[in-house]
Amino acid sequence: MANSKAAASRAGGKRKAAAAPIKASVEDLQKYYRDMLLIRRFEEKAGQMYGMGLIGGFCHLYIGQEAVVVGVQASMGPLDTVLTSYRDHAHMLACGMDPKGVMAELTGRSGGYSKGKGGSMHMFSHEERFYGGHGIVGAQVPIGTGLAFAHRYLEEDAVSISYLGDGALNQGQVYESFNMAALWSLPAVYVIENNKYGMGTSIERSSAKSTELYHRGQAYGIPGVQVDGMDVLAVREAAEKALSHARSGKGPFIMEMMTYRYRGHSMSDPAKYRSKEEVQKVRQERDPIERLRGIMIEREVMDEEHLKALDKEVKAVVSEAADFAQTSPEPDVSELYTDVYV
Repeated sequence: MANSKAAASRAGGKRKAAAAPIKASVEDLQKYYRDMLLIRRFEEKAGQMYGMGLIGGFCHLYIGQEAVVVGVQASMGPLDTVLTSYRDHAHMLACGMDPKGVMAELTGRSGGYSKGKGGSMHMFSHEERFYGGHGIVGAQVPIGTGLAFAHRYLEEDAVSISYLGDGALNQGQVYESFNMAALWSLPAVYVIENNKYGMGTSIERSSAKSTELYHRGQAYGIPGVQVDGMDVLAVREAAEKALSHARSGKGPFIMEMMTYRYRGHSMSDPAKYRSKEEVQKVRQERDPIERLRGIMIEREVMDEEHLKALDKEVKAVVSEAADFAQTSPEPDVSELYTDVYV
């Protein structure tokens, strides 16, 4: 060994340090990359269509946060349920909903998942165990807790995953939900997508102990963990532990994902409350897709040629979804009287 080291030294070169092992197969890495890329390209297209007036109402994009939902989804079981807030397109795509149906709903067409009546914030798929995006801030958390109660009551091998933003975490109904989930040891995982801004207010200005949101369940004995939400592999590893905790009967778990959204709160938000330099710095240093891309190239999982081909494939899927959305008919007037409570 000493001789070989000396030889390397005489050759004037240093041995390249062995790359740290990755707990993911080649197929997993390729899937995570494609899923994040699909979300990114879909959201970019949605933003374009909104600017063209093809999407009305509100539209909250997920660009920058892709690793969170893809990493958590990779850890879920077949019966697990998901619900989230109004920044929901990515969650739909990650759980397997058809991009055509999602985009058609954004444009208010009958081919959408809610027949064109829900729009961006209110889609639903019982088949994919996705129980909706919700427009009322924090309202998804008590509903998700109710789903967790249903899983336990029905003795299902399932966990309810509720996504919420850092701003929604200050809602009173969130803590009522934490209390009930802990009291009854419900199989619930609460995923805080901390993208640093609740609408236009920075987390430092709105939340006490803003760097420790994962501790918010301590009063109820709920454990939590803070995760690099820009690293899909770190998210998956942490989510596996959180879901295992909840599934085993130990009660709820809180995950704080440190992530970042590149666009404003919604398409109508110019995001003047932060500098362009701040956004660009995150893009250059922490972008979740570029980070995984770098790993895949370094590990020779995919080369540049194959990555470009994959991007072309994903863009074609998104273009097909946009075409379907624009050619799908508008809902019939009679649909005003369907899918209502009374």
